[in-house]
Amino acid sequence: MSDPISVTKRLTLAGAAAALTSACSPLSLFATLSPKDPARLAAQGEPYGEGARRRLDVYSPPGRPTGAPVAFFFYGGSWDSGRRQDYGWVGRAFAARGFVTVIADYRLYPEVRYPGFLEDGAAAVRWAADNAARFGGDPTRLVLSGHSAGAYNAVMLGLDGAWLDAAGVDPRHVRAVAGLSGPYDFLPLQGEITNRVFGGTADLAATQPLAHVTPSSPPAFLATGESDDTVWPKNTVALARRLREAGVEVEERHYPGVDHVRMVLALSRPLRGRAPVLDEMTDFLRRHAAG
Repeated sequence: MSDPISVTKRLTLAGAAAALTSACSPLSLFATLSPKDPARLAAQGEPYGEGARRRLDVYSPPGRPTGAPVAFFFYGGSWDSGRRQDYGWVGRAFAARGFVTVIADYRLYPEVRYPGFLEDGAAAVRWAADNAARFGGDPTRLVLSGHSAGAYNAVMLGLDGAWLDAAGVDPRHVRAVAGLSGPYDFLPLQGEITNRVFGGTADLAATQPLAHVTPSSPPAFLATGESDDTVWPKNTVALARRLREAGVEVEERHYPGVDHVRMVLALSRPLRGRAPVLDEMTDFLRRHAAG
């Protein structure tokens, strides 16, 4: 049976994979040519703070939703690259499954180091809590998700409630978190990326998601590719273990033959059949957002 992906789309996906691997966004070609899920771009470039990197887009489910859960997707890029416009296909994928979905830009290195991007993420969540009803969303039913560095952002905001609390958001409104191929346990600092972003932090232990696990942490969907050699799967294993030890519900997934790049590309319509990431993640998030 021949591959259903056309030559053009395969070339597009290859270019997207290369861009992600080298952290050289934009993924404009992929975002333009990849088939989209049925959803609506409900708001574009909304400011949640000052500056060009504090803007967000909102994707709404088809029809006129009321009381829908509100999902965030934080993109990766080593905390030094990425832009929301190139992940609209992710926003539409979530929205087509019933979530009012927010994709926000955030400040990057070298403009900021830790914790600037977490402060921006919390401010974006505050904007969504204040504006969710405009798009048919329920601000008390928040779920946070992300890939790679974005998975770190999402999970940290969910586990360490201090960031959302400082932004004026009740951390208890985060019903679940989902991390795809995220770095959660990377001390001692090794390599250029983590040293430049986290080096010099007075309390390095506090930068690790594992340090903030408590019995009241939100349920977590944690997934990794067995072929990931960019962010080692041991990060997912370690965080999942720590959450279970605290009595927190965890759904841990390891996808054979999936590497770091293909984990996020599996959310797209052309590559969705390679691993059931989207269905398993959104089913988990929807179930806990309904609780």
